[in-house]
Amino acid sequence: MDKLQQIVKKGARVPDPHGVVIGDEVDVNRIAGEGVVLYPGTRIQGSRTFIAPGVRIGAEGPATLDNCHVGPRAALKGGFFSEAVFLADASCGLGAHVRQGTILEEGASIAHTVGLKQTILFPFVTLGSLINFCDCLMAGGSSRKDHSEVGSSYIHFNYTPNQDKATASLIGDVPNGVMLNQPPIFLGGQGGLVGPCRIAYGTVIAAGSIYRKDQLKPGRLIIEGGGRGGSVPYSKGIYRNVKRQAFNNIVYMANLVALMSWYTHVRRQFVGERFPQSLHEGLIDTLRLAIDERIQRFTSFCEKLDESKTLYRQQMGDSASSDLINQKNQLIGNRDQAGDLIRRSLDSIETFENKAFLSIVLRKIDSIGPTYIDVIKSLDAGEALQGTVWLQQVVDEITGQVLNLFPAIR
Repeated sequence: MDKLQQIVKKGARVPDPHGVVIGDEVDVNRIAGEGVVLYPGTRIQGSRTFIAPGVRIGAEGPATLDNCHVGPRAALKGGFFSEAVFLADASCGLGAHVRQGTILEEGASIAHTVGLKQTILFPFVTLGSLINFCDCLMAGGSSRKDHSEVGSSYIHFNYTPNQDKATASLIGDVPNGVMLNQPPIFLGGQGGLVGPCRIAYGTVIAAGSIYRKDQLKPGRLIIEGGGRGGSVPYSKGIYRNVKRQAFNNIVYMANLVALMSWYTHVRRQFVGERFPQSLHEGLIDTLRLAIDERIQRFTSFCEKLDESKTLYRQQMGDSASSDLINQKNQLIGNRDQAGDLIRRSLDSIETFENKAFLSIVLRKIDSIGPTYIDVIKSLDAGEALQGTVWLQQVVDEITGQVLNLFPAIR
């Protein structure tokens, strides 16, 4: 029997069978039938593709799905989706271009014509239209009515003149963000964030602002005017300041390790009919890809510093900063050890289990049912704090271990 016929037989609705293509490699046992709607122009491919009940694909235009994991009632309305995960009720508008390492958690949404790669959006985070938002993690907010948002025509600048992408930005964080109890973050439209940045909860960056700094104080309004004009000498490849870029990369990777601990120990408790094992496996695999990407980008950045050191000395002569040269030497010399340390932490992720917090989660599941959002939002302030402290300890431990390799960065 044709693969499309098998899906229809399971209950899927296909308004125009001639406009839907199912690749030969697709395992139809990983595609639910109940409530699934495949509109004309839908193309599904990839042996790892998983589609849960209630998913709608292609409602606004042609859609290509390649090795994605799509949770219940998610709506992928049109575009290209590859090596990404969409949890329950996630939504993507027409013209989406969503690539490897991307995770949209429950209720996260993007409007039309948005590009994502290596992007993680926590529940309810909303992106407007005409946005490029690669290489970042965004959290904040507690519901559909109280969510972090990115205005239309926004850019996360993730590529430097020195041709590196060690630029991932933390907009919120993992230890607090997973508790769904933090003030939302707002990035105003027609603006941009120059990575790598760290942005605190409650931050509002006014529309039209291009922001280049960290904002670690919560609840601030940022208004950036036009940059001062001018023309100054510029030499590619020198890297006059590596400390902030290296430090923010390390903190970002440590947060992803904490998220892996959350997915491994907490999300795992919700595996069942509403959150199938295949969807959980997709989360774990995609997050591991995201961590590998950040290690690769950090290592590549460090490798560039060898030539950078030579160029810097040639230009600065006797006035060259010994501190900056020392920072570069340490980053060059210990770059591989940093990546190895992060990978070892993933291999031993089971050791990060916090049984006291897990017992709280399990009691909540027993009393109100296995719905992730309901359980997390039912945590009282003290219970949520216990979970945040656990995950912050993971972040601090990983950050400290990596920084021990680079004492000049600390």
